[in-house]
Amino acid sequence: MPILLRGIEGIKAYSGFNLGKSSWLEVNQEMINLFGAAIDDRDWIDLDQETTREKSLGGVSAPNYLIVSLMIPMLDDIYLLEDTGRGMHCGINRLRFLAPVPVNSSIQLDATLKSVEVMGAEGQLVLECVVECDALKEPVLQAEIVYRFCPSSHARVSPVNLCEGS
Repeated sequence: MPILLRGIEGIKAYSGFNLGKSSWLEVNQEMINLFGAAIDDRDWIDLDQETTREKSLGGVSAPNYLIVSLMIPMLDDIYLLEDTGRGMHCGINRLRFLAPVPVNSSIQLDATLKSVEVMGAEGQLVLECVVECDALKEPVLQAEIVYRFCPSSHARVSPVNLCEGS
């Protein structure tokens, strides 16, 4: 069950706290193939099980940017914003790929609300995110995700304005 962060004061109350972990999400070959088709990725390391085994890589691994893209639904599994206006993910301050995610393994996101900033009528969250994999002992990804929103009374602000100056 996601944590409910209500309004800017409710969000600020969680600043510096771990928000929890998402559910486990399986990364299978079909998902890798669909992602590869969507971005026109033909890299053998993502698709060819036989070649990756021959080269002692242990098999196919998921593209790193597939793992980044899966962070959005996993974040939705961790927290919900209420009493805020429109918002959007605006960027990544820091991104590190620490290890490949093997095909048919599962990943889980652990998120901490690193900071909350009020900038005029807008708010900005920075989430410290760590992606773990059930097939590995160490994390596979670390990132600081930036999310901006405007209070619900200012919901008419264009999403383009939300990320200016990032």
